[in-house]
Amino acid sequence: MDATDTIRSTDGGAESRRFEADVSRLLHLMVHSVYSDRDVFLRELIANAADACEKLRTLSLQDGSLLGDDPRLRITVEADKEARTLTVADNGIGMSREEMHEALGTIARSGTKAFLEQLGEKADGSRLIGQFGVGFYSAFMVADRVEVVSRRAGADTAWCWSSDGLGTYTVEARPLEDAPARGTRVILHLSEDGASYAESWTVERIVKAHGSAVPVPIEFVEAGGEAKTLADGTALWTRPKSSITPEEHKAFYQSLGGQFDDPAMTLHWRAEGRHEYAVLAYVPSTPPFALFDPMRKGRLKLYVRRMFIADDIDILPGYLRFVCGIVDSADLPLNLSRETIQESPILGAIRKGVTNRILSDLEKLAETDPGTYTKVWEAFGAVLKEGLYEDFERRDALYKLARFSTSTHPGGARSLKDYIEALRPNQTAIWYLVGDDKDRLAASPHLEGFRARGIEVLLLSDPVDAFWVNAAMGFEGKPFKSVTQGSADIDLVPPLGEDAAAPRAEVDAKAATLLVFFKETLEGHVADVRASTRLSDSACCLVAGEGGPDRGLERLLAASGRASDPAKPILEINAGLPLVRRLAERFAGGGDRAALADAAHLFLDQARAAEGLPPLDPAASARRLNALLAQSLG
Repeated sequence: MDATDTIRSTDGGAESRRFEADVSRLLHLMVHSVYSDRDVFLRELIANAADACEKLRTLSLQDGSLLGDDPRLRITVEADKEARTLTVADNGIGMSREEMHEALGTIARSGTKAFLEQLGEKADGSRLIGQFGVGFYSAFMVADRVEVVSRRAGADTAWCWSSDGLGTYTVEARPLEDAPARGTRVILHLSEDGASYAESWTVERIVKAHGSAVPVPIEFVEAGGEAKTLADGTALWTRPKSSITPEEHKAFYQSLGGQFDDPAMTLHWRAEGRHEYAVLAYVPSTPPFALFDPMRKGRLKLYVRRMFIADDIDILPGYLRFVCGIVDSADLPLNLSRETIQESPILGAIRKGVTNRILSDLEKLAETDPGTYTKVWEAFGAVLKEGLYEDFERRDALYKLARFSTSTHPGGARSLKDYIEALRPNQTAIWYLVGDDKDRLAASPHLEGFRARGIEVLLLSDPVDAFWVNAAMGFEGKPFKSVTQGSADIDLVPPLGEDAAAPRAEVDAKAATLLVFFKETLEGHVADVRASTRLSDSACCLVAGEGGPDRGLERLLAASGRASDPAKPILEINAGLPLVRRLAERFAGGGDRAALADAAHLFLDQARAAEGLPPLDPAASARRLNALLAQSLG
């Protein structure tokens, strides 16, 4: 029955008809719509050739004579620029006349699927690639005509399939002297706009990118030249870990990531069970180019059954984008073109498994080789800390990886576990200070009261620090708290050294009155003026209120134009300083209110300068300083 046949009902009821199709239009739409990258045609032909070799390898286990006197399975790619042809040949199983009609004359008939059905449901097809039966036709994206010359293993007849891709094809016998001894030869007569695919450098680039991991060696021959091996058929990640040398790892790593350094860490494992996949990944020892590009994606290449699929699949979260390597899945579903994967629970399981394993191995490295891990953290810590803000599910694991510079350990490499073990008596929080310069943070007057009590403070100078620490819930029951926000609740922590026995200085009535005057003078610029418990040597500092962002985050938001109405800060004054006591005495004695008002503004300017900020009114600030100097000189 052909496409116009119908099955009619004899009683006037429903009738059944076959779909009609314009095969030439269907083939044209499939070739030019399924694939977005023309290069993949060569991947598809290599995949078919690899499957043909693997089928022969499987069948030869039952009938060794099929291999004859040529047991070395291989794929050969030949380019002839003058003739404008590209040939992909294999010495695999080959095809008979009937198989040519079935495999090449029927669109979307998968020979791999049929082969597995013949072997039985329990057959191992993990090394076979083809699924949909459409990959071969991608050749018509670059070719005006395609010839397929094939001779099935053990047969004494060869056949040639030929088509221009416009809807018809021919199959005819081919003299044995013009046919391979065994296997298939696909000859592409390239179109004018596909002529570049006969260039040797183009072919080599595509084969290395798309076929370097197929389980069959690939050789390349340029017209008139000698054969050279482009792929040896042994994907590095399929070999036992103990058999891979550091030199092989280094070469593979450098080819993957475009790096020139040695990998700081190698991760190689195979996941088995419900989902099977292999992973070979590397942590660089130096940051890759454009590490902080917001559009930069992870650098794990995705393979399915050793065939390259894509290098832009989001397998790893953004904060692990410095890791490079491959993931090779045995059961990940692909879309029709095999250029992208289908979103599926399997992909989700791979993402989760790979991410968790990398974090776990980084933690082990930190425990077994702290020196190497410190170098990794120095190179990529700022990126890993993005996960503290983005990945709530793995925040505890990332806390264990995080390393910090602190007020007591400015050299860095301080873990939160170390911090907790060094808590002072009655200390109830993990204190931190956010800014954009580590040296300026270490010299901040906000730290004086903490140093006097031996309280360690995290010095956070990476831009992401201002965000993750504000979203952090805490670590081991201790909340994170900014030294520039709210009241410094550290009075119950005993001071160190000579200050240990000294009673806390109380703010007397005269100082309290002066602070009220300062608040009235600075109205509109500050939310409050109060005595400080966090200062011991400096005269003043600015802090944020209890609610909202701390001073570091406020400055970051203001610099990015995202703080449309920033909160007014609180000015804290060290009421115990002799200078402040003298000012309080002068105010109580009816001293010059204008001079005291200038002092209030100078205190505010001084606090802003400690944070790297300019005076609110530079001209007025200069006038006040000049007046103060003139007064001091009589």
